[in-house]
Amino acid sequence: MRFHLCAAFYVYLFSLFYDFTSTQYALITIMVVGVMALELVNSSIERVMERPAPERYRTAGVVKDMAAGAVLIFSIGCAVAGVFLFWNVPVFERILGYFAEHPVLLLLLLATLPVAWRFVFGKKGEK
Repeated sequence: MRFHLCAAFYVYLFSLFYDFTSTQYALITIMVVGVMALELVNSSIERVMERPAPERYRTAGVVKDMAAGAVLIFSIGCAVAGVFLFWNVPVFERILGYFAEHPVLLLLLLATLPVAWRFVFGKKGEK
């Protein structure tokens, strides 16, 4: 979930460089919320299946794998849709030009990356 939150932040941040319509923003939002919702469903299934009865170990593993697979499949679909929405070489050039003209903002953006890394991969309960 933490990874998806950070990814959503950067998706919306870089979307500001595009002339997206409200429909395209709605699609992006559906994809972001859909991945997060599936991640919550997956997490809840994993919690329910944490300690199955011995005769249910195999079934529990299959159920957990299927839930994780649903998140993976939807995420891959969203990544493909994201390529269709965001792959635009003139916009890439505009982004590079913008950050070349505003190096302080580039440094600020780069400074968010270690924070995001720690947020995503830091130990639970760690401050």
